[in-house]
Amino acid sequence: MSLNFETIDFITADGITCNLKHLIQKGSSPKGPVLLVHGAGVRANIFNAPTQKNIIEVLAEDGYDVWLENWRASIDLKPRPWNLDEAALNDHPAAVRKIVELTGCQEMKAIIHCQGSTSFMISAVLGLVPQVKTIISNAVSLHPVVPNFSVFKLNVILPVVKLITDDLNPAWGLKAIDLKSRLFRLLVRLTHWEKDTFVGKFVSFTYGAGFPALWRLENLDRKTMDWIQYEFASVPTKFFDQIRKCVHRGVLVPADSASGKTYADEEPKTDARFIFFGGEYNLCFKPQSQANSFNYFNQITPGRHKFYLIKGYSHLDIFLGKNAHEDIFPLMLKELNT
Repeated sequence: MSLNFETIDFITADGITCNLKHLIQKGSSPKGPVLLVHGAGVRANIFNAPTQKNIIEVLAEDGYDVWLENWRASIDLKPRPWNLDEAALNDHPAAVRKIVELTGCQEMKAIIHCQGSTSFMISAVLGLVPQVKTIISNAVSLHPVVPNFSVFKLNVILPVVKLITDDLNPAWGLKAIDLKSRLFRLLVRLTHWEKDTFVGKFVSFTYGAGFPALWRLENLDRKTMDWIQYEFASVPTKFFDQIRKCVHRGVLVPADSASGKTYADEEPKTDARFIFFGGEYNLCFKPQSQANSFNYFNQITPGRHKFYLIKGYSHLDIFLGKNAHEDIFPLMLKELNT
C-alpha cells in the first residue's frame, strides 16, 4: 500500500524549521490526531516500513488522523548538534501546537520511540504538551538502562571517537566519502560479523551492544532489511555525552547537569496516561529502562499506567517486525482506545 503525505513546516521555539508529515486519507478520522515521534539519526519515515501492514496503516484503518514529526534530529533536516533538552523545550511543544492549530482538536495522543521518546517525555513531565493525553513510549523514556558493553562504549570508546569525528553515520556503510568514513568502515568490518547488511552492522556499531543491537534478524523480512539501509544517517557524537550522564544517574538529566538536577526530581506536570513498551531482547536500552519508568509513574498515580514486556522483540523491530501487525500493534491500539 502506497501512503501519501503532505509536508507541513513548523518553527521551533528557538527558530529552527522542522516539519510534520500528515497522512492524506479519504474520509474522516473520528478518533482524532495521533503523533509519531522518531528516534536519533533517522527520520519520520522510519514508521513507514514496507511490511505487510505498518503502524501508520494500522492507525489510519482504526480511525486515527496520523501525523509524523521530523524534529531536529531528523536526517531529513540540516545536520546540527543537538541535545534532548533542546528538542523537549523547542521542538515537540511546537509540533503539538501546530497540529492543534490545524485540526482544531484540543486533545491528541502520541507514540514515541527511543530519543524521540526521551525528549518527548521531558516535554511531558515539564507540562509543555498538555494536549497529549495518552502517550505510548517504546524502548526508553525517563530511566535509561543500557547493557554493560554500552557503558564501556560510552565511557571509553566515545571519547576516542570524538577525537576523530563530530558525527557517526551508518550511511557510510553504503558509501565511504573520505578517509574518516573509510576508517570507520574498517572498524565495523573488524568488529561485526552478524549476517546483517553493512549499514545494519554500522547501526549496531553506533548504537547499543548487540550483534545486531536494534533488531533481531529473524524478525525482519528481506525487503525491510534492504529498505532500512536508507533510513539511517548522521548522528552527532555530542549527543552521546548527555546520554552518558543519564545512564550514569539512571534517570534523564539536563545536558548541563552541573546542578545535579534530574527530570524525575519533581512530580510530573502532566495528566497523561503512559504506556511503556520494552523489547525482551533490546540491546540498546534494556527493558528495565521502561520498567523503571513505569514504576516511577505508577507510584504517583497507581493503576493508571501500563508496562508491556514484549517477548521475542528487541528495539526497532517493535515497529519494523514482519509480524508486528499481529504481535505489537493490536496492543498499542488497545491502549490508545482505552
